[in-house]
Amino acid sequence: MSSPALALASRRVFLDGGFSAATVLVRDGLIAGIAPFDPDAALVLSDDEVLLPGLVDSHVHLNEPGRTDWEGFETGTAAAAAGGITTVVDMPLNSLPVTTTVEALAAKRAATAGKLAVDVAYWGGAVPENLGSLHPLFAAGVVGVKCFLSPSGIDEFGHLDAADLESALTELAAFDGLLIAHAEDPAHLHDDPAIGSSYARFLASRPPISEESAIAAVAAAAGRTGARAHIVHVSDGHALDVIREAKAAGIRLTAETCPHYLTLRAEDLPDGSGTVKCCPPVRDGHNQDLLWEGLLDGTIDAVVSDHSPATRDLKEREDGDLGLAWGGISGVQTGLRAVWTEASRRGIPLET
Repeated sequence: MSSPALALASRRVFLDGGFSAATVLVRDGLIAGIAPFDPDAALVLSDDEVLLPGLVDSHVHLNEPGRTDWEGFETGTAAAAAGGITTVVDMPLNSLPVTTTVEALAAKRAATAGKLAVDVAYWGGAVPENLGSLHPLFAAGVVGVKCFLSPSGIDEFGHLDAADLESALTELAAFDGLLIAHAEDPAHLHDDPAIGSSYARFLASRPPISEESAIAAVAAAAGRTGARAHIVHVSDGHALDVIREAKAAGIRLTAETCPHYLTLRAEDLPDGSGTVKCCPPVRDGHNQDLLWEGLLDGTIDAVVSDHSPATRDLKEREDGDLGLAWGGISGVQTGLRAVWTEASRRGIPLET
């Protein structure tokens, strides 16, 4: 027999694109129905609270197995739940082994036992060594495969060159598999040994043209092959024009950005703080305005965390060297409230 329904009532329930008073009935962990607002329900939210659907964060690095001291399924999914997220999709790195084989996927699934606070799905990886063998990963249950077009920072997860990218998309098009791409063109990245603690120098080492060039390459290859492609963590607002043009041409290209790009500005960031280092980098306020425009006009399809934690010694080096600090921002717990706060500041309502 089913258990009795739990009634959650709120005067601001997000339904059909707007807020209205309602009671949500939950049974056995699933929404069983929507009823009129009941002031005598088991749980009645206060007037300054809202009831939202659980979020899906499709870009989370939980790092288990192998680098659980950076983050693991237990702490990472608990943080997601605290942030209003009920499903995360785990990236194929920085775990050990990386999720580029069916066996590695099985090891990752086994590592989740008894640790999950939310639902979890998995990305596989597309690296030079497994091209031509991507379909088995999909058959085993990954939702897509991630590639880098520039060095990933992890030796065991190599990046694809132009020929590899074409090969991967051709292979995926045959069974409508999805490729997601870290899009920075290494030809435009500058490995400056003198970066030191200067955020401006770090920012200059990863210029906007690196994103624009790589996104254009993905769009062109997706157009030639007919494959589905997705650009992860877009930080360059000018690159959105490339995405707009690709979508207008019927190319099956989507894109995401992240809370840190929508809320942090380069001119406000301190020198020497690895906490705010990520790749591609947080850019300036004008660029941020362009990202918000792209989000509001639908060019950007999703906002996801790119939650990528590491140990403090890797992030906050004693010498403050941003060139050597690990790149990644931990945002799975705070992303919704950060974006909501900035949207409110810009006069954008929660419904939007």
